[in-house]
Amino acid sequence: MPAVLGKLLAPLTSRSTLLRWIYLVLGGALLSPYFVAGTAVAELLRDFVVLPLPQGWTLATLSVLFAIGTLLLTTLIPALGVLETTAVRTLLGIQVTDLSSGPRSPWARLRIAGWLMIHLITGFGVSLLTLIIPVFLVGAFTLPFSRYSTYFILDVIPLSGGPDKWWAPLAALGVALVAVYLVAGVGEIMARLAGFFLGPTPAERLAELERKAERLAQRNRLARELHDSVGHALSVVTIQAAAAGRVLDTDREFARTALGAIEEAARSALADLDHVLGILREESRGSTAPQPTLADLDGLLRSTRLAGVEIDARLEPDLDRVPKAVSREAYRIVQEGLTNAMRHAGKVPVTLRLLVRADNLELEMTNPLGERPSGRGHGGGRGLRGIGERVTVLRGTLTAGECEGVWRVAATLPMRAATS
Repeated sequence: MPAVLGKLLAPLTSRSTLLRWIYLVLGGALLSPYFVAGTAVAELLRDFVVLPLPQGWTLATLSVLFAIGTLLLTTLIPALGVLETTAVRTLLGIQVTDLSSGPRSPWARLRIAGWLMIHLITGFGVSLLTLIIPVFLVGAFTLPFSRYSTYFILDVIPLSGGPDKWWAPLAALGVALVAVYLVAGVGEIMARLAGFFLGPTPAERLAELERKAERLAQRNRLARELHDSVGHALSVVTIQAAAAGRVLDTDREFARTALGAIEEAARSALADLDHVLGILREESRGSTAPQPTLADLDGLLRSTRLAGVEIDARLEPDLDRVPKAVSREAYRIVQEGLTNAMRHAGKVPVTLRLLVRADNLELEMTNPLGERPSGRGHGGGRGLRGIGERVTVLRGTLTAGECEGVWRVAATLPMRAATS
């Protein structure tokens, strides 16, 4: 029973009822100037326009037609869309997109205009009710103590005052409660309709999903760039720092070389990180993430050899004819393969083959499984997954796994369909 009573009293105590009432009254306030202007224009035109209507209706009809026509034109004004957006979000509690921003389809604009018409006309009725109810209550409460007649319902029902009208205040309170529930119901209907009239169209939803997919793809690409470039540099720094620490007192020349390799790797990683973070912050819209290609492969192999990894590289001399898109991804695949070898197998020899065919670039990397270095090997498989994503983007094929006691990564990357 208390739960049922609480639901019955909710419209009387709910904050949303007050906010929706204010929203509706705001619509009536916005519509009032249209009717004032319509009445003024109708006064000027009623001697020139003859309508087959009863006497006195011509002026009212002209006023309404002019007011509605003007309202339809002004519903397309962006400022009115800004006001309506703010009111719907604040007073109805419905999250809608900005009604005044961006290109919108004719159907979307028609729905917005229809909503504004519904809001203003419905609000005008609620505004009249809001003005009438207080006067009605005052008249009803004074009726038992009055000796004069009081007119209710548009001055057509006279009621004489007197003590026998004790029931008038109670009846007025009942009517006022009905009015509150009526306005609460209208507000609830408006809140439910707002999603249809002001929500995105299927085309706008699809466009938003495409924008989200593009942002996600961009973030995934940046994540791969960070993982490959910075991850490789940190692996080199870790191995070089460990080697330099062991021979610092016995082989200072090697320690100096290792420290130089650490400096070079750290500087490269810092540059990559700075570029990627700049894109994430949108500080420089014209900048792009660092995109090394196979032309930069010699530097990558040199820094890896400085870390103590022996690399047997067989590179064809015509790698410069590989399309840039393929060249960029191939560089990252080699970089990640070297990082995985150092991380999971240690300082084991690595064999690298890059062969340019008529239609494909064939890449193969092998290394002994070796002993997993202590404290390493916790990459979570992101590197191999990143390689797979790069190969998939280029519509290539990838084979990765243990083969006769060695770890082998082989990728075939088509070149004809690639674009830079």
